[in-house]
Amino acid sequence: MRLNPPTIIIFALSFVLAALAIITKVGIIPIPRYLPHQEFWLAIVAYFVLMSGTVFRGL
Repeated sequence: MRLNPPTIIIFALSFVLAALAIITKVGIIPIPRYLPHQEFWLAIVAYFVLMSGTVFRGL
């Protein structure tokens, strides 16, 4: 299987989601919690966005 580098948009989206997960966990900015373990799910979504950008060409 050949891996491709993600585009800048996919990388930036993944970075924003991961940063939001860290900010939510640390509590720097008060962000309302809509889900239990919201930080975990934000980090997982960020990882899957980055993974899909690496695996699929053109994303």
